[in-house]
Amino acid sequence: MPYIANTQNDRQEMLEVIGVSTVEEMWEQTGIPAQKADLSALPEGKSEMEVLQYISELAGRNATDLSCFLGGGYYDHYTPAAVSDIAGRGEFLTAYTPYQPEISQGTLQVIYEWQSSICRITGMEVSNASMYDGGTALFESILMSIRQNKRNKVVVAGGVSPIFKEMIHCYNGNLGIELVEVPLCGSSTDPQKLLESVDKDTACVVIQYPNFFGEYHDWTDFITELKAHDKKVVTICSTYPTALALLKTPGEMGFDIVSGEAQCLGLPLAFGGPYLGFMATTKKLMRKMPGRICGRTVDSQGREGFVLTLQAREQHIRREKANSNICSNQGLCALSATVYLALMGEEGFKEVAQLSTSKAAFARQLLGEIKDVSIITGDNFFNEFVIETPMDANDLVGKLIEKGYAAGYPLGKYFPERKNQLLVAVTEKRTKEEIKGLAAAMEAILC
Repeated sequence: MPYIANTQNDRQEMLEVIGVSTVEEMWEQTGIPAQKADLSALPEGKSEMEVLQYISELAGRNATDLSCFLGGGYYDHYTPAAVSDIAGRGEFLTAYTPYQPEISQGTLQVIYEWQSSICRITGMEVSNASMYDGGTALFESILMSIRQNKRNKVVVAGGVSPIFKEMIHCYNGNLGIELVEVPLCGSSTDPQKLLESVDKDTACVVIQYPNFFGEYHDWTDFITELKAHDKKVVTICSTYPTALALLKTPGEMGFDIVSGEAQCLGLPLAFGGPYLGFMATTKKLMRKMPGRICGRTVDSQGREGFVLTLQAREQHIRREKANSNICSNQGLCALSATVYLALMGEEGFKEVAQLSTSKAAFARQLLGEIKDVSIITGDNFFNEFVIETPMDANDLVGKLIEKGYAAGYPLGKYFPERKNQLLVAVTEKRTKEEIKGLAAAMEAILC
């Protein structure tokens, strides 16, 4: 029910239940000063129709018809209509946390299929379920490495998302983990400087691939050299799963833990979520992993079934022994992503990635031809890149919104020295006409 209207009789009945006769008496018993509890400024109640009309009017103020070139970890990919239709079925929509797991075979099978999909995409051996989003999944990966080697220093590459880095700093507020960030060289991180930052106290090295600015590099040699030093440092990769349809996987490069944001897999853009984190690792580190792992087995009669083989959440075991208390089931989001991947198939998933990167290359070429606009991101990029303009990128974005384009992410928000730079992302949804339109609108403003 979208709206519940309480009558005067309803309110009086509630007051009687709590032992008072008026709202004013209720506030007096709370100890809140009367002037702070004055509700006279509240507007009169409205009917259900009036409320819906008012909310629709507010929603209509949002610019929902823009051509979206936003990126930075959250992307405007197309979601087939069948995803919401299947995920909205009653048996899926109402299912949540499998506290009595073995009677929830359908839910467990979805978790198992989700884990299998993530392992195939990342090239890793084991995946879990139950991560909030990409940022918390990355922080969980850091905690996992600390549990593994009992060290306290974390080396973070400068190309890691500033959004994720803020989340890491927030969660680390009372933990005292030593965070060391290796500065960028342009729009990428120098592997040699990462190596130089690692010492005997280092628990892990955190790398984003492709990085926040869209560039990607093969980290195989870095990982080989790091492990050749036998420093027993855990290597963590935060990644963009759609890009892995075309790029070398973190598993092939030798990473120990892979995490990321799965919003791109059939989930719509939203004001903060709900989104979906994922995590995958090696069999060696499996027991340090938070959340759940679902396995497939057979019963005493030889019938196939699904079981939770690892339940390291505080709801399942003693809180002090839990690997995490910031992970959640995210079952419906994981279901939607699993349905999306099943519908797209291997070839469809690759096609989405190929279209995204080829259209991004087209956009990069057009925008780079505009007078006084320069390309910052190198040639090794997936579907987003950085441009520098002769004006504040935040102001430019505002002017382009008026012309119907969400042109990108102004980097000055997190990097004051980059206030004229704009991160532009292109997905398979953007048409040739939209890209040309963006270039023409930007040129009209700048020239």
